[in-house]
Amino acid sequence: MSVVAESIPAQAGGELHRTIDWRGAFWVASGVPPLVLFSIGGIAGTVGQIAFAIWIVSILMGFLQSFTYAEIAGLFPNKSGGASVYGATAWLRYSKLIAPLSVWCNWFAWSPVLSLGCSIAAAYILNALAPIPSFTETSPEVVQYLATHAGVSAADAIAAVTAAATPAIREWTLYSHTLGPVGFSLNATFWIGAVLMLVTFAIQHRGIVGTANVQKVIGLLVIIPLLIVGVVPILTGQISWDNYSPFVPLATAYSPEPGAWNVSGWTLVLGGMFIAAWSTYGFETAVCYTREFKNPATDTFKAIFYSGLLCMLLFILVPFTFQGVLGLNGMLATPIIDGSGVAEAMATMVGGGALIKNLLVMLMILALLLSIMTAMAGSSRTLYQGAVDGWLPKYLSHVNEHGAPTRAMWTDLIVNLGVLAIASTDATSFFFILAVANCGYIIFNFLNLNAGWIHRLDNGHLPRPWKAPTWLIVMGGIFAYVNAMFMGAGAKIWNPTALWAGLITAALIIPVFCFRHYIQDGGKFPPHMLEDLGMTQSDLKVKKAGILPYLTLVAGLAVVLIANWYFVL
Repeated sequence: MSVVAESIPAQAGGELHRTIDWRGAFWVASGVPPLVLFSIGGIAGTVGQIAFAIWIVSILMGFLQSFTYAEIAGLFPNKSGGASVYGATAWLRYSKLIAPLSVWCNWFAWSPVLSLGCSIAAAYILNALAPIPSFTETSPEVVQYLATHAGVSAADAIAAVTAAATPAIREWTLYSHTLGPVGFSLNATFWIGAVLMLVTFAIQHRGIVGTANVQKVIGLLVIIPLLIVGVVPILTGQISWDNYSPFVPLATAYSPEPGAWNVSGWTLVLGGMFIAAWSTYGFETAVCYTREFKNPATDTFKAIFYSGLLCMLLFILVPFTFQGVLGLNGMLATPIIDGSGVAEAMATMVGGGALIKNLLVMLMILALLLSIMTAMAGSSRTLYQGAVDGWLPKYLSHVNEHGAPTRAMWTDLIVNLGVLAIASTDATSFFFILAVANCGYIIFNFLNLNAGWIHRLDNGHLPRPWKAPTWLIVMGGIFAYVNAMFMGAGAKIWNPTALWAGLITAALIIPVFCFRHYIQDGGKFPPHMLEDLGMTQSDLKVKKAGILPYLTLVAGLAVVLIANWYFVL
């Protein structure tokens, strides 16, 4: 199977268009670095002084893992949808149900970036339009309240005055309710977030070229300030080296008391590694666009490699600087943990006044939009290719005249409106969604890191435009189990039911796939899906890896369950 662009048939109507090179994918993937802002406070609140090290180790793992994805992506120049699609084909011989699990888990891991990003961006907009007033003991309103309410404490007076002066829109909701471990609310944050989501959809509707061009402009507006924020405090001497010690985890999450390297401490560390992976591994989305590359043989590796270098720089620099300037107490502040005060902190770090703060607020909103567009571009193509290859319902395989997978995008949008209603409720609901999504992401990574060596055994005859050194494939297989340990031990740190909710969500693919495969397709895969592998239906019976893939699955599940049992607070 030749993989040079000239050998690939001309695109037909209803297919994705080959209109970008690796630079376009790089800019579409440039929404990954701002993901550091989603959980920079949450990770600091979980692990304390060692937070900067969590980010460093996590991005280094993500970078090493990406070489496995770069190799298997090069095998399929006619596929879109990213590593989950390419990895799913490795498992096809061994289980019809495990293969679509890879695609499904990658989608429900990436897709919530839309809702989570929109909820944070909406909070920034709401803070700008209807800020919550701030009072102190000497504020005239508080003094007046104390004078007319004898015996009331200053703290209660401040709370009462603040509640009275808070704009009504901050408390308004069209409807709210609780749903199991979370709540959902159609409040102002939800409606602002919904508008932002529709704006993202409109941009993506123009196809990958238009998306890449918009992302390039926004990416430059976001990445450059992130670099400035990361570098200026170092050059101006604002870094306090005391903020990196003692090098021990916290005794209790969100409390500044230092702990020890015991089982409880390691549990918090693994919880930090678990949630960091959702951000730091994300640049693998750069290979989602193989079907849209002009020359996939060379563009695929370049896209993921250079995206990885950018992420390494920012995921190391930004958390290091934030912690060095703010210190543990600053990182534990509520506005940093929930993300609403990150822009103000950035303005302080670069020595800016009100104007700089307002500019950074605008840039934060742009950064979140950048992440949202990256997520919609990648996750919609995962749905599209999953439908084309016979994993997901057929209706998702439609594209418009610009080559945009619009039905997949509408599906993303509708699902995320529901998730947005949950994420907009409170921080507990927000981190529950994040933890469940990351369970899917860890499952996807486990399956696809092992897909590297399975492809080597079963499809060693296929030419590889770029072949990873064998030691990196082996390292990826080892990291698959390390990630499984992160999930087993760490998911419960963010919500006691997150692990089980994540596993249940992953299992939802079973009825979805059975509907497509057995009802819509009569138990057979589309011929072109097997042709990409140079295979026929009868070839599926040949399993060169033997029982190794099955043993891999059993061992992975065992690691998750043992880690969940052993690591406790």
